Amino acid sequence: MVEIKTDAALEMMREAGRVVGQALAAVREAAGVGVSLRELDEAARAVLARAGARSPFLGYRPSFAPTPFPAVICASVNDAIVHGVPTGYRLRDGDLVSIDCGAELDGWTGDAAVSFTVGTPRPADLELIDATQQALDAGIAAAVPGNRMGDISHAIGSVARSARCGMPADFGGHGIGRRMHEDPHVPNRGRPGRGFPLRHGLTLAIEPMLMAGGSDDYRTGTDGWTLLTKDGSRAAHIEHTVAITEDGPRVLTLP
Repeated sequence: MVEIKTDAALEMMREAGRVVGQALAAVREAAGVGVSLRELDEAARAVLARAGARSPFLGYRPSFAPTPFPAVICASVNDAIVHGVPTGYRLRDGDLVSIDCGAELDGWTGDAAVSFTVGTPRPADLELIDATQQALDAGIAAAVPGNRMGDISHAIGSVARSARCGMPADFGGHGIGRRMHEDPHVPNRGRPGRGFPLRHGLTLAIEPMLMAGGSDDYRTGTDGWTLLTKDGSRAAHIEHTVAITEDGPRVLTLP
């Protein structure tokens, strides 16, 4: 079932989204060569705690997962696409890092992700991050009343393919609101003019995941959570929670 949110609900979601944006900003500021992924998780926990927010990630266990998720962020490094579990791994010069974070505040949820490099960046990594950002921007631009879900999907996929990047076919964005994952599914590829109709009050987590090698193939890591590129190429993941409104797309997860 798809819930169309009232304008009052969108304001509540904006407050949850603001916490997510602040947590991601704190993680990015804390990241550096020698910093562990667990330390980045602690930085996000501190932001959520100060805001009185709950993590929808911590303890989450979908059907594919062997164990509940143990952290408030997903920390995916280099060839990890999404769902990376924060460990004691310490960041190295040139690492490409993707951080996904959510927050639940007063019964409403926000979800966003950012990708960045640590230390001296590889030019190819910067190009991959830029292409992922462009794909997200294109998807958000298509999130307007009168369009359909396929218009968002097609916009994202067109940018990814133009950049010769792969995308994991089974993963994409999702509806969001009272829970982190709600209907409808938001594919990262699709046909324009097809799919669920977009209308004022629909809220979506739009999240392109691009793989530099061009292949769509991926594998699951030994932890049962982390998705990795099958060819070992690097990946980037950028996400925002977006409300579709009559005034245009409204990004709810800016800090």
